[in-house]
Amino acid sequence: MKIRRSERLIDMTHYLLENPHKLISLTYFAKRYASAKSSISEDLAIVKKTFQERGTGILNTIPGAAGGVIFIPMITKEAAREYIEDLSERLSEQDRLLPGGYVYLSDLLGDPELLRQVGRIIASNYLDKKIDAVMTIATKGVPIAQAVAYYLNVPFVIVRRDSKITEGSTVSVNYVSGSSERIEKMELSKRSLKRGSRVLVVDDFMKGGGTINGMQSLIEEFEAELVGVTVFAEGNFKGKRAIADYNSLLFVESVDTQTKTIEVVPGNYFND
Repeated sequence: MKIRRSERLIDMTHYLLENPHKLISLTYFAKRYASAKSSISEDLAIVKKTFQERGTGILNTIPGAAGGVIFIPMITKEAAREYIEDLSERLSEQDRLLPGGYVYLSDLLGDPELLRQVGRIIASNYLDKKIDAVMTIATKGVPIAQAVAYYLNVPFVIVRRDSKITEGSTVSVNYVSGSSERIEKMELSKRSLKRGSRVLVVDDFMKGGGTINGMQSLIEEFEAELVGVTVFAEGNFKGKRAIADYNSLLFVESVDTQTKTIEVVPGNYFND
C-alpha cells in the first residue's frame, strides 16, 4: 500500500539510522513504499541534507545498477568536544578516586545514553577506514566496544584473561602489564576473529598500555591487522608506555590522593 510522503520520510530515516554502513538499494525503498525511484531519490536528497546540517551523519550515494545509499553515522568534532568537556567535569568529582590512582567509571559505562555518544564519537574517527571487527578485553571495555561496533556495523570480539569452556579452542599470548610490570596472559577464541581482519581496539582505561600491547600481539597471532586504538580515558603515566599510537577521549591529568582531587581534561582525540 502506498503511503504519504511524510510517513515515508519518517520511516526511511528510521531505517537508515537502524542500518548504518549497509548498502541499501533504491529498488528496496521503491518496493517498500510502492513509489517510483525518482520519488525515492528526491526523499533521500532531503534526508541527506538534513543529516548533514544536523551533524547526524553522511549519506553516500553509490551510482549504478548495483548501487544505492549508505548511511555513515558521525558526530562533528565541535559537538564531540562539547560533550567530552562536560564529561570531564563529571569525572573530576572527588568521590571517583580509587586506590592506585584509578578513576571510578562503572556508573558512566552503564549509562546507555553515554555509551551511544561515546560509540558515535569513536566510530566517527574511523569513517575513512575499513574495519572488520572491534576488539576489547573483558570486562569494562565490553559496553564501549559494543557501542562502537553498532555504529560501524561490525562484530565485536572479547579477549579474556582466563579460559572459558564455552569459548572452545583459543589462542593465547603472554604480555607485560604496563602498570604492575607483571607477566599476564590473555586469550581469544579461534572462532572469534578471521584471518586477515582489520581490527579496531577499544578499552575503558589505560595507564602503561601493556594490556593494549598484548591485544596487538594477539591480533598478530591471528595474522590480522591493527587499524587503530582508542581508549575512553587514559591516566598520567610516568615512564614509557607500551604503545605510542592511540587516541583517548579523556585524560586524567593529575591525581592527589591526599586531598582526593582529580583533574580530568579532554584527551588527545581532539589534538589537531
